[in-house]
Amino acid sequence: MNTIEVLAPGMLTTVQDLGRQGFGVMGVSPSGAADAVALRLGNRLVGNAEGMAGLEMTLLGGTFLFQHRAVIAIAGSDFGATLEDASVGPWTSVEVQAGKTLRIGPTRTGARCYLCVQGGIVVENFLGSASTHLLSRLGGFEGRALRKGDVLRRGATGAFRKLAVSREALQFLGPRKVLRVTMGPQWDWFPDASRQLFLNGTHKVAEESNRMGLRLDGPKLEDPTVNGPAVGGPESRPEGEMLSEGVALGAIQIPESGNPIVLFVEQQTTGGYPKIANVISADMNSVGQLRPRDEIRFELIEMELARALYVEQETLLASADVLV
Repeated sequence: MNTIEVLAPGMLTTVQDLGRQGFGVMGVSPSGAADAVALRLGNRLVGNAEGMAGLEMTLLGGTFLFQHRAVIAIAGSDFGATLEDASVGPWTSVEVQAGKTLRIGPTRTGARCYLCVQGGIVVENFLGSASTHLLSRLGGFEGRALRKGDVLRRGATGAFRKLAVSREALQFLGPRKVLRVTMGPQWDWFPDASRQLFLNGTHKVAEESNRMGLRLDGPKLEDPTVNGPAVGGPESRPEGEMLSEGVALGAIQIPESGNPIVLFVEQQTTGGYPKIANVISADMNSVGQLRPRDEIRFELIEMELARALYVEQETLLASADVLV
C-alpha cells in the first residue's frame, strides 16, 4: 500500500476534490477545493483525472514523508516547497523517491496550494466526494484537518513524465484582485449610493474569513431591509426582515453591519440577507487565493460576458496546450 506520513500538518491541511454537487436541498454545501482551477491543473500534471483528491494547504504548508516512490505536483500559490534540500516550484511535475521528505513552508503569494499525487489521495467518499466538509466534520480524512502522525493512503504510481503549466495559461488563469460580479437578486433593493460604494470602494479581507465565507472590511453598505421601503427607488424594498432563500456559491450578502460577505465553498445553503451581487464562476479561483488583509475591488459585468469568460476558461483548461 502506497502511503504518505504527515510529519507536520501545517495551519489547515485537508483532503479536497471538486466537491459534492446537488445536495443543497439537504443543507449540504459542495465544499471541495477553494481554488478548483489549481487542483485541476495539479492533477493533470501528474496524470490524474482532474477531480481526484489532493491536499489543500492554507497559508502554511505541511511536511510529508513519502514511504514509497511517488509522482507529485504542487499547484496554486508558491509556498517555497523543498524536497530534501532541493527547491520544488509550483506548476511542475516532480518524481519523489521512497524515503524522501517534502517540506512546504509559508505562502509567498496567495492563500492556498495543492499537493497532487499520482493516483490521488484515497479516502472513503461521502455523498460521492472525497472532500472534507469541516463544518459538518464529514468527508475527507476523518472529517477533519490533518494532524501530525496521520498516514494517508494513495493510489498506484506509474510512469513519470516531466510536465509544466504553460506561462500563457498561468497568466490567463492567475488570481485577480478585481473580482468581476453580476447583479444579485436584490441588486435593485439597494440605493444608488450603496451600489456605488460597493463598486468603487476598496474592500479588505477580514481575519475572520474562512471556507464558509470571506468577510470584507471597508465601505459599509446599507442593509435595505432595515429602514423599510425605498422612496423613489427602482423597486420597493420589503419592510422588516427578508425571508430566507437559497444562496449560490459566490453570492455577496450584505448583513446589518454593512460589511459584505462573499459566500464560499462551505457556505450555508440558505440565507436571509440581501445579496447585492455574485462573483462570476471564472473568478472563484481568485477568491480561493485571497488572504486576510488582501484588498480587492468589484467590477460589474453583464451575464452574457460572465458566461463567455467561463467558456473561455473551460476551453483553455481542456486544451492540450495548457501543459508543456
